[in-house]
Amino acid sequence: MLDRFLSPRRRRQIQRLMRNGKLTLFCLLLTVVVLRGNLGAGKFGTPEKDLDEIRETFSFIRRRAEPRRVLEEATAAQRQQHKFSSSTDASDGGSNNYAEFDIRKILKDDDDGTEEFKRDPSLPYSLGPKISDWDQQRAEWLIRNPSFPNFIAPKKPRVLLVTGSSPRPCENPVGDHYLLKSIKNKIDYCRLHGIEVFYNMALLDAEMAGFWAKLPLIRKLLLSHREVEFLWWMDSDAMFTDMEFEVPWERYKDHNFVMHGWNEMVYDQKNWIGLNTGSFLLRNCQWSLDILDTWAPMGPRGKVREEAGKLLTQELKDRPIFEADDQSAMVYILATQKDKWGNKVYLENTYYLHGYWGILVDRYEEMIENYNPGLGDHRWPLVTHFVGCKPCGKFGDYPVERCLKQMDRAFNFGDNQILQMYGFTHKTLASKRVKRTRNEMSNPLDVRDEHGLLHPAFKAAKVSSS
Repeated sequence: MLDRFLSPRRRRQIQRLMRNGKLTLFCLLLTVVVLRGNLGAGKFGTPEKDLDEIRETFSFIRRRAEPRRVLEEATAAQRQQHKFSSSTDASDGGSNNYAEFDIRKILKDDDDGTEEFKRDPSLPYSLGPKISDWDQQRAEWLIRNPSFPNFIAPKKPRVLLVTGSSPRPCENPVGDHYLLKSIKNKIDYCRLHGIEVFYNMALLDAEMAGFWAKLPLIRKLLLSHREVEFLWWMDSDAMFTDMEFEVPWERYKDHNFVMHGWNEMVYDQKNWIGLNTGSFLLRNCQWSLDILDTWAPMGPRGKVREEAGKLLTQELKDRPIFEADDQSAMVYILATQKDKWGNKVYLENTYYLHGYWGILVDRYEEMIENYNPGLGDHRWPLVTHFVGCKPCGKFGDYPVERCLKQMDRAFNFGDNQILQMYGFTHKTLASKRVKRTRNEMSNPLDVRDEHGLLHPAFKAAKVSSS
């Protein structure tokens, strides 16, 4: 009937519209089925139940997202708080950046309001009250305290190695690093040889600053550590470079003061470098207290030290003009009072209690090729002393690069003797990196202690046979 009222073209359009409508209804039906299956309404679901389950589904999704949102909000709040506190800390000088911190803020000493003791300048300087019977007092103490003998083994005295540095940081960026290397080196040697270590960072007497700071400390330690037979002073710029060498203690049984030096240069020539006080041994006895009392009066800074310096320059061979130093003062005392002190002083030169770095460090490879540790002399020096480098100061007497490179070589030269006990060595004397010298073994007891440094005889416990 439509054929009579509609043109052929119009009929085709209506037919196409009906087919599209059927397809749309089919897709709608299919979508409903899928949604109902995924949302779990079940085959008995109703439109109301479907709507409820859709709401629950979207509510669950929101709940899952909630912790993340809370966490992000909390993190943002923390960032804001950190930003605020950082700006507050920065305004209060509390930066976390060490490079930006003004170190002068903590280097300034607090004044407790107590006036420091000031010595009467009209009176001669003294390290402390005069003591005349120290040998007797100490002997009685040792008898009362047998658990603290002054000899830890036959012919092996109890020794205290003393060194130190300024209470303030070094005046250059790397100085404290080299102080750390130096004390590590000393600890290694002392551990191997049963020597105790005392590291000082306190200036006990402000008048005795600089070269002279060691004297008040040494006297205090001798009187406090009665069990110590020998005190070994060693400057912070000196390093042990023969870890195996044992000091010939028996050689000094009749002497109280051992320094590296030459009798001819001190007693005959009065040469100000005839001995070195950067590394010496001092017995704990009355004689040592007496020579300290004789030594100290040239040390107080100011006019006393300046006038003493003029005297030393006048009396000692080749000494430049500068204030009194402890080394020149000792040369002067021995040269002018040989009869009083000379018979108890041993000027050692058969091994290097002090070895000048300028003639030693460049020869280390030659030493390694031709000799072994344990000699202590020019073939393998016990001590290498970096006189004039002044690694903690602003300026030294030698180029900084040369001093620091040579100090690295000296440290590694000594450190190799430690590392080799454990199967390692530095790749080169200039390298901080290490390499293996032997393979690991399944039976460590088969590894030989070639130099007897790991378990020396004097460290063995004395076990009673009863």
